[in-house]
Amino acid sequence: MNDLFPIVHEDEDLLVINKPAGLVCHPTKGDVYSSLISRIRLYLGSDATAHLVNRLDRETGGLTLVAKTDEAARELRRLWEAREVVKEYRAIVHGCPPREQGIIDAPLGKDEQSEVAVKDCVREDGAEASTEYRCEKAFERAEGLFSLLQARPRTGRKHQIRLHLAHLGCPIVGDKIYGGDPQLYLHFVNDRLAEAQKRRLILPNQALHAVGLEFLWRGERRRFAAELDPVLIQFLAGEDVSQIPWPAKPA
Repeated sequence: MNDLFPIVHEDEDLLVINKPAGLVCHPTKGDVYSSLISRIRLYLGSDATAHLVNRLDRETGGLTLVAKTDEAARELRRLWEAREVVKEYRAIVHGCPPREQGIIDAPLGKDEQSEVAVKDCVREDGAEASTEYRCEKAFERAEGLFSLLQARPRTGRKHQIRLHLAHLGCPIVGDKIYGGDPQLYLHFVNDRLAEAQKRRLILPNQALHAVGLEFLWRGERRRFAAELDPVLIQFLAGEDVSQIPWPAKPA
């Protein structure tokens, strides 16, 4: 364990990290601790080879693979492109899905009507997108009814799980774009998020965590698992999360 990030696995070819929620993968502005890749270079050394094989949204925590050689990076990226990687997430959502388990097949593309430039939507002419889900449990808190879902994306579209679960009628807790009011995101990035809006979001980061990766590589079945973000564990345990610090607006 180090003070830069939790390490799940490391060998001569791979570094597997449980990325903290709220940490951007690539640098924008800020110090050397402000992005995952900057922290990786601090950990491995400035002259070391480091390729991010997969990336997660700033507010999504979980398994992130780093290839420590050019050859490993090429091989692993081919696996991702060929959809030969099983990716597993946990999401805490508002409400309960209409069925305990199912597959969401809904094409995704740019939301041309939204003020939020990065927002996508379900649209008939969008790119193919498919997500499996299963409800692990439903539970109540003072804020309402929630469910813990397992989600496995079959495709890798931008914001896919967030969009598909919102399309199902179960937006992810804390999602500022797809939680029902994109103004929350606009107020956040402009540093105008009011206390009442924070209470609506409940959590400072969206409740989505990449917990599992599995793939066949160099003749060996590789499996990696990550613990849930501590904040999500607190939420599931029914603890008070109102005092958790909120992240700074994106740089």
